[in-house]
Amino acid sequence: MQRVPEPEVMDTLEEAIEYDAMDFTDVNSAFAEYAISLGVTDGLVLDAGTGTARIPILICQRCPNLQIIGIDLAQNMLMIGAKNIEQAGLQGQITLELADSKALPYADGLFDLIISNSLVHHLPDPLLFFLEVKRVLKLNGAILIRDLIRPVDTATVNTLVDKIGANYNEHQKILFRDSLHAAFNLEEVKQMFETAGITGVEIYQSSELHWTAAGCAKAQNK
Repeated sequence: MQRVPEPEVMDTLEEAIEYDAMDFTDVNSAFAEYAISLGVTDGLVLDAGTGTARIPILICQRCPNLQIIGIDLAQNMLMIGAKNIEQAGLQGQITLELADSKALPYADGLFDLIISNSLVHHLPDPLLFFLEVKRVLKLNGAILIRDLIRPVDTATVNTLVDKIGANYNEHQKILFRDSLHAAFNLEEVKQMFETAGITGVEIYQSSELHWTAAGCAKAQNK
């Protein structure tokens, strides 16, 4: 099945509210646990495509010595994220910034850990993001990137959308379907990592819906 890109930025207030209302509790919790398991318990973390900041909140609740910068191009997502952070009392640990993951406004080798959940399928050319990840990550810094994996055909897309059932309203189902069509397959992801020169990271299909790239990246700029 060919990829069908979707808009890079979800930035209407309606979309941001719909997104924040979707129940990603289990997925987000598992992602946060995985990030913590990589062993970076203090230092600076970048969350690229932070959305409404649910994952940074989960991580910081467990790791009080971490500082996380969450970036997104969607102002309304960040607005809701700021409220979520305030409600959690984590303003001292989490900073949200309007920034482009394809042209990060940060110095080389700044971050101890870079995480990203469900950003890559929004990008027209994710290679630009992976090149920036390589640039701003510390030597032997850790990476955890996860996203949807594109199904092989439309029938599989329909099956996956049907599975979410009554948990999602019709608009949310449309968003999910569009995201599946916009996702990349595993070989495409592996090729982009190789082209970006990021090695030492395991890239694999981690669920029916997702691929994951995780580990300590070896070939980073000093």
